[in-house]
Amino acid sequence: MKHLVQPAVTRQIRTLEHELGVQLFERTRQGMRPTKAGVSLAERARRALTELDRARAELTPPPGLVAGIVTVGLLESAAEMLAEPLAAAVMRSHPGIELRLLTAYSGHLQRWLDDGDLDLSLLYNLTSTSSLNVTALVREQLWAVAPPEAGLEPTRPVRFAEVAARPLVMPTPGHGLHALITTGARQAGAEINAVVHTNSMSLQKRLVRGHHGWTILPAVGIAGDLTGGTLSAAPLCEPEIWRSIVLGMPRTGRVPASVEVVARELVAQVESLVHSGRWPSARLDRTE
Repeated sequence: MKHLVQPAVTRQIRTLEHELGVQLFERTRQGMRPTKAGVSLAERARRALTELDRARAELTPPPGLVAGIVTVGLLESAAEMLAEPLAAAVMRSHPGIELRLLTAYSGHLQRWLDDGDLDLSLLYNLTSTSSLNVTALVREQLWAVAPPEAGLEPTRPVRFAEVAARPLVMPTPGHGLHALITTGARQAGAEINAVVHTNSMSLQKRLVRGHHGWTILPAVGIAGDLTGGTLSAAPLCEPEIWRSIVLGMPRTGRVPASVEVVARELVAQVESLVHSGRWPSARLDRTE
């Protein structure tokens, strides 16, 4: 509608409302605001347009070229390490694929997969469901994270009770990491002293660098910080806390060749990071 004048847009909206039998916009003094039905219709229209874009890319590629739009979900903690090598590998080997990378927490990514907004995604601590096929990839340990002068070292695990006694920057309740940490606290018989809750891993690390407390994060999310010396960290012990990272893909429908290609490349990048030691305290896990 970007080439239509306002009266024509208004007429089209009213015609659509009449055809559907619902009000799509509320007219207010401040302008037009979408109703619940309008928001729902816009979301479905967006998905339909995305599918049309995918169809165009898949149906009209040059001969012998795998092409299409592939939307990949990356866990926020793993995105910094995986996004660049994955994009580089796909662009180098499959230039006909348009890669779209989205980052979020595992719960959000799973919902987007179920809604059809993602073609594949990394998730954690999940087994196959009625709607998703899940392939186990990696098990990794959670680490205590502190300012550099705290002197935590990767070769010297730190007891959970010692970490819990510190002021802690915690992920928000409802976040999967929050559940893992609170479970660890119960096992250690420790009480957490949370001074800040945030839904951002980057904010967790920034607050630690600003000496507002320690935090607990998966090792993949702090690998670059340890290399750069901006944080110190050590694996947790008594108890150790592990999470499993998996690859999730929808069960329904045909899997396009472009999606299969990107899925294989994502698995290859994960394996490369683990084998090279760039993913601290990670173990390949291929059990379903």
